[in-house]
Amino acid sequence: MEKKRVAVPLVCHGHSRPVVDLFYSPITPDGFFLISASKDSSPMLRNGETGDWIGTFEGHKGAVWSCCLDTNALRAASGSADFTAKIWDALTGDELHSFEHKHIVRACAFSEDTHFLLTGGIEKILRIFDLNRPDAPPREVDNSPGSVRTVAWLHSDQTILSSCTDIGGVRLWDVRSGKIVQTLETNSSVTSTEVSQDGRYITTADGSSVKFWDANHFGLVKSYKMPCTVESASLEPNNGDKFIAGGEDMWIRLFDFHTGEEIACNKGHHGPVHCVRFSPGGESYASGSEDGTIRIWQTSSPLTHDNSETLRANGLTGKVKVAAEEVSCKIEGFHIAAEGGKVGEEAGTA
Repeated sequence: MEKKRVAVPLVCHGHSRPVVDLFYSPITPDGFFLISASKDSSPMLRNGETGDWIGTFEGHKGAVWSCCLDTNALRAASGSADFTAKIWDALTGDELHSFEHKHIVRACAFSEDTHFLLTGGIEKILRIFDLNRPDAPPREVDNSPGSVRTVAWLHSDQTILSSCTDIGGVRLWDVRSGKIVQTLETNSSVTSTEVSQDGRYITTADGSSVKFWDANHFGLVKSYKMPCTVESASLEPNNGDKFIAGGEDMWIRLFDFHTGEEIACNKGHHGPVHCVRFSPGGESYASGSEDGTIRIWQTSSPLTHDNSETLRANGLTGKVKVAAEEVSCKIEGFHIAAEGGKVGEEAGTA
C-alpha cells in the first residue's frame, strides 16, 4: 500500500508560547520579511522567504497580541497586554516609541503612507497616533460598539475598519469624520480581517465561515462554510484565485477562491491555528499556532512521504536562540539580550 504524500513545511522555532499574529511586509529591495506576535511577549522578525530568524524585539511585559511592519519594512509595531503599543526600528531592534493605553491593546496597523499607527483593544477606542509627532495626543474614535479585535486601513488611508471580540460584523469608519459609514454583517464575531494587496477585497473569518467583500462597494462577493471553526483566513495576493484558512482543527486548508473547493490540507501543527497569511508574492504562506511554532508552506507544495522529516528554518531542531551565533553569521541580525545589551547591532534588513 502506497504511503500518503504530504506537504513539507519550513518549521520556525523560537517562541515559547502560542503564536497569535503574523504579518508579511511588502516586497522590498532587500526581500520581504515576516513578523510574529506571541504570548511570550517577544515579537520576532524573520526572512519571509527562508524563515531564518533575524531578531527579537524585547521590551514588552505582557503577551503581544498584534504585530505589523510598515510599507518599507523599516519599522515594526506591536500591541500588548501590558497596555502599550510600541514602535521598533526594524534594522536595529531599538524601541522608538511606546504609546500608553488604559487597557490591553489587541490590534495595530501602520497607515499605507507610514505616517500613522492605528490601535484598538479592550477599551473600545480606536486611536490614531501621528508618528511624525509621537508625543502629541492621539486622535480617538471612541464609539466602537465592543472590544476591538482587528484593525486595518484601506482606500489610501481614508477609511479604517475594525472588528470586535464580542459582537459580529466589521465596521468601516471614515477617517475624517470619525463616523461609521458601513457595517459588513456577520453572524459571529470576526477574528481575522485582511485587505487584499490590490485593494479589491476584504477577507474575513467569523465562526466557521470565510467571507470576501467588495472593498469599494461593500457587497458580499463570496461566502464559504469551513469544515471547522476558523480563526484566520488570507487571500492569495497575485491572482486572487486561492485562499487559506486555519483554525481549531490544527490544519491549514487551501481553497479555490471561485468554487470554494478544497485544494490541499496541510497537517503538522500540534495545537489550534491562530493566524495564517500569504507571502506578498503568493508563492508561500505562513501559519502560527498554539504550539508556539510558525510553519511556512509552499503554495505549490513539494511532496514527500509521511515519515519524512519536516524542514527546519536555519537548519535548526531547537529554538532559534540556542544557535543565535549561527543565525547572525547568515544574517547580521539584532537581538536585545535580557540584561539590556545588544548583540549584533549592525542589521542587514535594509
